[in-house]
Amino acid sequence: MSEPHIETNEELDNENARPVDRAAPTGSRQAEAAGTPSADVRDGDVLLEVDDVTLRFGGVVALDQVSFALRKGEIFGLIGPNGAGKTTCFNAMTGVYRPTSGGIRFMGQSIVGKKKHEITRGGIARTFQNVRLFPEMTALENVMVGADAHHKTSVISALFRLPRFWQEERSGRARSMELLRFVGIANRAGEVSRNLSYGEQRRLEIARALATNPTLLCLDEPAAGFNPAEKEDLLALIRKIRDTGVTVLLIEHDMRLVMGVTDRIVVLEFGKKIAEGTPAEVRDNPKVIAAYLGVPADAA
Repeated sequence: MSEPHIETNEELDNENARPVDRAAPTGSRQAEAAGTPSADVRDGDVLLEVDDVTLRFGGVVALDQVSFALRKGEIFGLIGPNGAGKTTCFNAMTGVYRPTSGGIRFMGQSIVGKKKHEITRGGIARTFQNVRLFPEMTALENVMVGADAHHKTSVISALFRLPRFWQEERSGRARSMELLRFVGIANRAGEVSRNLSYGEQRRLEIARALATNPTLLCLDEPAAGFNPAEKEDLLALIRKIRDTGVTVLLIEHDMRLVMGVTDRIVVLEFGKKIAEGTPAEVRDNPKVIAAYLGVPADAA
């Protein structure tokens, strides 16, 4: 399989925050492709740093001095009860919101204040809690939208259909078909996306994100609405994405899925980090048990 790719961006509203296949480029190749300074990031090195990030909306503190570091090559979970600040954290990382204070660095460089498309081109892609596809476009066309993130065709070249336009159009179409095969829905390539099943639409969103050629893929509750069999298939797909060299950051409510696929987990509650560690360490943490069961920590 050739080069897969990925992306996604934004979400929600409000002031300062902004919301793969087998050979997906990573590390310095990804940085170079995105027009950013090269960063030699290897498996196990810190890829993303969230440093003491606070995000306020008026008098509401959505994130309160949250810090964690994500290493290249891992599947990292971000969990917590409803309203804990998980999606808000995603939004701060992907340019939907600008943190009130604190820093966010990707491959050693600050991304605070960058626009969503700049962050996408720099190597961070995301999906959303609610499916966001172009309903009247085919599955293949939806993925090709993601592939366009790295196209360099000028307006003139596109307008007059110059050779560069056709070259990028062909390569984008071929890559998009590979990604549809990768996520298991190549047979639906010509179907308009609104006619796909819910599970197929979720997979299509992941393919479109991968089409932006990410180094880091952020998945926001990808298993929402899935039955047990679909969740098992999703587990396998997430591992397959990681095996291509794409690091994965996962928000998910299904604790069985999170515990079964992640290497490390951070737990948020009311915008604060209350725990961090391996799945086993987090599962047995009294503060985490209390947060999910609604009982005092000393009683958990």
